Amino acid sequence: MPTAREALLNAALAALGGLPWSAVRMVDVASAAGVSRQTLYNEFGSKEGLARALVRREADVYLQGVDQVLARPVPPVRNLAAVAEWTVAAAGARPVLRALLTGSWGERLPTPRPARAGARASAVPAQRRADAGVPSPADLLGLARDRAATALAGSGREDVLRSCEIALRLALSYVVAPGPSAADGQWAEPESWRPTTPTITSVIETIFRVDTTSPRKTMP
Repeated sequence: MPTAREALLNAALAALGGLPWSAVRMVDVASAAGVSRQTLYNEFGSKEGLARALVRREADVYLQGVDQVLARPVPPVRNLAAVAEWTVAAAGARPVLRALLTGSWGERLPTPRPARAGARASAVPAQRRADAGVPSPADLLGLARDRAATALAGSGREDVLRSCEIALRLALSYVVAPGPSAADGQWAEPESWRPTTPTITSVIETIFRVDTTSPRKTMP
């Protein structure tokens, strides 16, 4: 059973499915989560605190997914391709994560504003972490890259680190510019956000092979 905090974050995320963030009301979030409005304010402090916590959780969900993919007992290049696929699929299914990865928030999403200077620190540890700030797109990409490089090389060798960064940047290119749907030429959601697996795997295998076996360390 989710904690009150998780229930509130789930309710806020669900509300974003039909409303812009500016129209999401704290009282409605509390009601949907089955807790009092005071409990909501005790957890997050304010609507801006709720926004920071929501975005922080999306970053954590993404990195936990990266870790789970990397833990699979498959060849390193397959794991690297799977991290790229997870990045694209998760971004397609989770608008807040997509904004976090790309830096493109838009008016419908809860842009995470920094906590006010001199504001009293929250009594809730998870909220203090959220209030400390959320990772930038470059920070989040770097965290995923470093996790992948460590898992694949054991020590994050420079060549493997470069392969991981290129693979993740390739994945982000799919996030920023997914293919149009065949039906109407519009960007399709969310199934088509998953890259064509044979294609992306082939590209990543080439990147990985060149970076880790070629004495010239150059792309063909």
